[in-house]
Amino acid sequence: MKILLTTLNSKYVHSNLALKYLYCVARRHFSPEDVILQEFTINNPQEYIYGEIVRGNYDLVCFSCYIWNMEKISELGEKLKQACPKMKILCGGPEVSYETEAFMAENPWVDCVIRGEGEDAFHNMCRELAAYGDLPEGIIKGACTGEGEEVFPMENIPFPYDLLPVETDKVIYYETSRGCPYRCAYCISSIDKTIRILPMDRVKQELKYFIDKEVKQVKFIDRTFNFDRDRAFEIWDFLIRNDNGKTNFHFEICGELLDNRLLQLLQQARPGLFQMEVGVQSTCADALRAVNRNPKVEGIFENVSKIIGMGNIHMHVDLIAGLPCEDFQTFGKSFNDVYSLGADNLQLGFLKVLKGTEIRKLAEREENLYRYGKKPPYEIISNRWLSSMDIVRLKMIENLLDLYSNKGGFVNSLKTLMNETGAEPFEFYKSLSDFFYEEGYQHRSHKKEDLYRILMKYVVKVSGCDTDKTERLRKVIMKDLEDTMNFDAVKKFYKKGWDI
Repeated sequence: MKILLTTLNSKYVHSNLALKYLYCVARRHFSPEDVILQEFTINNPQEYIYGEIVRGNYDLVCFSCYIWNMEKISELGEKLKQACPKMKILCGGPEVSYETEAFMAENPWVDCVIRGEGEDAFHNMCRELAAYGDLPEGIIKGACTGEGEEVFPMENIPFPYDLLPVETDKVIYYETSRGCPYRCAYCISSIDKTIRILPMDRVKQELKYFIDKEVKQVKFIDRTFNFDRDRAFEIWDFLIRNDNGKTNFHFEICGELLDNRLLQLLQQARPGLFQMEVGVQSTCADALRAVNRNPKVEGIFENVSKIIGMGNIHMHVDLIAGLPCEDFQTFGKSFNDVYSLGADNLQLGFLKVLKGTEIRKLAEREENLYRYGKKPPYEIISNRWLSSMDIVRLKMIENLLDLYSNKGGFVNSLKTLMNETGAEPFEFYKSLSDFFYEEGYQHRSHKKEDLYRILMKYVVKVSGCDTDKTERLRKVIMKDLEDTMNFDAVKKFYKKGWDI
């Protein structure tokens, strides 16, 4: 029995933690020669992936399925089944754990689906495979799909790097808990009604392993890392005391759950040791209530501002466009509120109407409440409060926000431009995106230096005949450019000038 565990990651630097768990589980029953873990990306040519799998002559191929790879996996699986009819194909992951019967009916190339958390179910399946060689067909119920299945203890999860080399992963994904205390209507984590944790001694042992190996980054995938303040304190304190000066740790946290004790501890961290991500999502009270979130954001803002003020922690904040009760104007206010925090990165995301979530069920019950893509990633097209044109305009703003704010290099230029024009951040990015698209700059990619040229052309337009203002802003832009680019690149820029 030769088994392949595989997926299509969204980027080369990503890796799949679920497959690593399943690899360790399979190795309890099969030799290393019989269990192969091979990850691809959605950017790999389909023919390359297809050829690698067919060439492997596998008896069982197991796909880890998510919204970013399901369409490509479906194309691949159908072709594999035609090429190798005897090959068995198993799917697992969030994208097949809900509406599973419909998925299997639409995809006859699938022999078996593990629904929910797969470690225990895959262990039992491998035991049967090793003993009898037969793969069960249909649906295998795993744990925690919101349907009353047995809870899987966290301590039973293997540590992947007992068997796999840590050096091959660009980013280490790691979890110390499963489940979430919140019930956000758009999130599949809200379906898991329990919170389970790894024992603290094991967490410290595994984190020390990463520290000793001097890995570049460990990204915690705990949905709300600091749901337990004492536990968060103990882990952060351990990492600060064992800091190797090289490894960075990324956490998704709930801003309002921070207290003075935690903030005082975080202030002691080496600059670059920690990254924090906070999902604000909206500051519209009606929108937050509609998706089962706390409408009071003052505590989040206060704590996020304190962390940013420390200057030693990279802060990432999130907004979601397309939530109920939030139109273009009120979303603009949310944007201004969150932008004013001055975080290192502001991600403007768009609502995805995911299988299994409360918002998906609501969308199916109420006609014309949401229009969204019927294939993954199920992203919103319009809703009762935002037209499809509104969503497109927000996509334009998102593009310019990423180019000029999130990628860095324009700090003084953006601040000065907003001050000079008197525009709030949302209105500024709307104006800049209108200019960018009217001039046709969206039709091709741009080098960093060209973005300075484009910004200067925007300055000329908004400054009109005020040559003093234009020259003053040009100097600010040039200063940002000189601070960002190396000496040779600046020389080349001067030689070419401002024309694009």
